[in-house]
Amino acid sequence: MYGLMIALGVLAAVELGRKRWRARGGDPDDVYVVALWAVPAGLIGARMYHVATDWRSYEGRWLDALKIWQGGLGIPGGVALGVAVGLWVAHRRGWRLSAGIDALVPGIPLAQAIGRLGNWWNQELFGKPTSLPWGVQIDVQHRPQDYVAYSVFQPTFLYEMLWNLALCGLLIYVDKKRVMRPGNVLPLYVGLYFAGRLWIEALRIDPASTIGPFRINIWMSIIGIGGAILVFIVRGVRRRESDTDEPYRDGHVWSPETTSETEPEKEASE
Repeated sequence: MYGLMIALGVLAAVELGRKRWRARGGDPDDVYVVALWAVPAGLIGARMYHVATDWRSYEGRWLDALKIWQGGLGIPGGVALGVAVGLWVAHRRGWRLSAGIDALVPGIPLAQAIGRLGNWWNQELFGKPTSLPWGVQIDVQHRPQDYVAYSVFQPTFLYEMLWNLALCGLLIYVDKKRVMRPGNVLPLYVGLYFAGRLWIEALRIDPASTIGPFRINIWMSIIGIGGAILVFIVRGVRRRESDTDEPYRDGHVWSPETTSETEPEKEASE
């Protein structure tokens, strides 16, 4: 079920991206090509990050690191490698990267939100014991050793799912208003995602590697927030007159009409 939720999240993100790229004048089928490379890269990066930051859990059973369906994806690694590969492929296809970023990035938190349902199914990544009415019942075999006596815990995966859905909506809204510089949807996503992850991570009780008094993902959240702020300082936040939303570097705009008109011409020339 965890793998199914990941797959559904990817499909939702791709379809949202196709719709948004087409609205900008881009060929929606280009998104399939980008996703074909970016999605596997993202999954590899996410798994690598998880294993690297929780390597002690795999000592003596390193082959289990390949069992992605059992859970264990580190979002920072997935976003970093997936976005990097996706931008490389988009650049090779002639995309204006700032336009591509603004079109596709809102799909990332949407995919994350759907994927978090897999954590509920696996009964993992929950938070501290709670008496709140929305607490989640966890079976005894999935409880940390120090919390076996408790049965109801904070549904931190639900908090992150709702945070990501709200973030997806906010990114779409901000982009629609055209008040920020093209491409700034990415640092906005990074900063706000890690702002949410910071307080959610502080509620979690699952075993995790630490640096000093804090979990690694808390440090990563602080770095992510700082990095996003730095990008805004360097690039500027508000839109400039020279900024453009053209989807391709050569200035052309895709449309179904031009595609249908050019295809017979190509056949005739052949």
